[in-house]
Amino acid sequence: MIRRLGYAALLTILAAPMLMPTGALAQRRQPMPSREELGTPQSAPVQQQQEKNFPLGASWTAVSLNGKPISDRRATLMVDQNLRGTGFAGCNTFSAAAYPLRQQSFAVGPLALTKRSCDKGLSDFERSYLTALRATQKWDLVNGKLVLKGGAGELQFDRAL
Repeated sequence: MIRRLGYAALLTILAAPMLMPTGALAQRRQPMPSREELGTPQSAPVQQQQEKNFPLGASWTAVSLNGKPISDRRATLMVDQNLRGTGFAGCNTFSAAAYPLRQQSFAVGPLALTKRSCDKGLSDFERSYLTALRATQKWDLVNGKLVLKGGAGELQFDRAL
């Protein structure tokens, strides 16, 4: 027992100086200089762009498709509080899951569509409109207009009454 106590005491006596800072080490430890003292310019605080909220429950009327005005056709869109997109595509009504996501991303699920027959011009417009809508990846509000962009083009909407 004395022998064990002796070894423990001896280890404590030998290890203590290694764990305690010596005078030379203590003198070298100084606080880090500030950026101003070093002459390093501080970077300006990064301003994060405020996330926009998608206008759920608002009715919109399409005014342009891929930069071309839509004057002789009527197409609408509304995304409700349940994230259900509904509207009129020029000939048929449609509905689909529509998800406004973070960073102004947007996803539209498969479309359910009525099956009214229309003339060729109206059918072509409807196909282009629904293709652009289904391919939408980003949304934005620009000067009061809803802008949807995706791989199949860009749609712009005015707020409907």
